[in-house]
Amino acid sequence: MASYRFYGGNCPTTAPQSGHELTAQHSSDTTQRARSGRPFRGVLWLLILGAGWSAPIRAWDDFGHMTVAAVAWQHLTPAARTQASELLRQNPDYSDWVHEAPSAEQQWLAFLKASTWPDAIKHEAGYRNDGERPSATDANQNVGYDDHAEHRYWHYVDIPFSPDATPLPPVPVPNAATRIADFRTVLSDPQAPASLKSYDLVWLLHLVGDIHQPLHAVSRFTHTLPEGDLGGNRVRLCAPPCREELHGFWDDAVGHGTARQAFVLAKTLPTPPLHRIADTRIEDWVNEGTGIARTIVYRPPVGDGPGPYRLTRGYRDQARRVARERVALAGRRLAVLLNYALTPRRPGTGPAPRGSPPIPLG
Repeated sequence: MASYRFYGGNCPTTAPQSGHELTAQHSSDTTQRARSGRPFRGVLWLLILGAGWSAPIRAWDDFGHMTVAAVAWQHLTPAARTQASELLRQNPDYSDWVHEAPSAEQQWLAFLKASTWPDAIKHEAGYRNDGERPSATDANQNVGYDDHAEHRYWHYVDIPFSPDATPLPPVPVPNAATRIADFRTVLSDPQAPASLKSYDLVWLLHLVGDIHQPLHAVSRFTHTLPEGDLGGNRVRLCAPPCREELHGFWDDAVGHGTARQAFVLAKTLPTPPLHRIADTRIEDWVNEGTGIARTIVYRPPVGDGPGPYRLTRGYRDQARRVARERVALAGRRLAVLLNYALTPRRPGTGPAPRGSPPIPLG
């Protein structure tokens, strides 16, 4: 969630230089504006709807992630809820998540707040920014809460495409897809230590949401953007106040609100087809995102260059519908993964619970 760069005039004159918006920048912008007391989009809406337990949140940024988690929570088995709640108690921010909540609501609230933790650490002391590309030797490590790298490149998988035959680079690894596979394997292992499972659960809650955002599954390469558009972060939009990029618009397409409002919204989302809920193949999730990006995200009035473009009402309305569908689907799929992974089993056994699809780990 990447901070917007603002420039003089009606539109920004320079695109962001690096990183996906769900890797650091937009959320820091929202946080800074909130702390400084400057008005930002969504505050009046939040004041009208009520407070919940937290300061205003940041969409498929935080609000979108919490909505994915809320959908999942509402479809978890009692056993999976109990296991998840016990694991989340080991997170260093657990007490902050629940300290103002009634005891009867702390479990689901912690579950929703946990889905935002991989973004929250970008603003916490003791964590280091190790860049937007997996170049460090520890980029693929999985050591639990002793890992103080932010791992921003875990939040997306850049599947490149070009509408004009611009040369395409390889897909960097690790990425969101490889990390989801790794984390759910550990979470399903009855012999894995609980401390590591806690860390992997928090990341899994977040990354399943991330990978269902179409611009976390693609980067477009064109003659005017030969280095790629970084999942839409280099595509500028211009409608007053002219402070958006395409990626940020899609991050915000679910809306804004508190954890309580995310929990309520989750109950109103469309129910995905059962065969899609049962599809736990990560490559299918990525392919869905790239298909939506190519046919819906990058369609007029969005052109092939860096913009700025002025989105039509029709485009915005369709984006909201698609975003709600993707959040609902992400939450249901997340529930399937967790109901399997968090069902107690004897060491050495691994059948999926009755009625659940097998989970391909390769």
